[in-house]
Amino acid sequence: MQYRTSSRRQATKNSQSGFTLLLAALVASIVLSLSTSIYVIAQKQVTLSSIGRDSQFAFYAADTGAECALYWDTRHNYFSTTTPSGSATCDSQTLTVSGRLPTYPATMTFQFEPGGFCAQVSVKKDVVDPHTTIHADGFSTSCATIGTNPRALQRSVELHY
Repeated sequence: MQYRTSSRRQATKNSQSGFTLLLAALVASIVLSLSTSIYVIAQKQVTLSSIGRDSQFAFYAADTGAECALYWDTRHNYFSTTTPSGSATCDSQTLTVSGRLPTYPATMTFQFEPGGFCAQVSVKKDVVDPHTTIHADGFSTSCATIGTNPRALQRSVELHY
């Protein structure tokens, strides 16, 4: 009789070890699924935060360009229709202004790279209100890579006075 009892015990052990293997595989697949989901969410958050950072860089470049044009126009009348004396500098860079016309309305443009980010600025002078419009586009990349960088962001600032 002992022979029968030990064979029953061994059969019960064999069926329990199969169940343990199935339970381990189930737990491993759940843990793998959760970790994959957490990784995907974290990756999206990193991408989103880098876009936010680049957006700030683009806005600051646009703001710097607009403030530079505003300073040179209000303090030195640099964007008048006559040829200015001297050269304007912003962020230690000499501005090369194009589009200067001897009559109104006149639109002059320049670009420079404050902090390594591109700022493209246009200053429109007119005799109709508002007399001056400054439009600055800031980019999250350098001026040379605007067209080739797929993640380049643009932000704009416009001043009227």
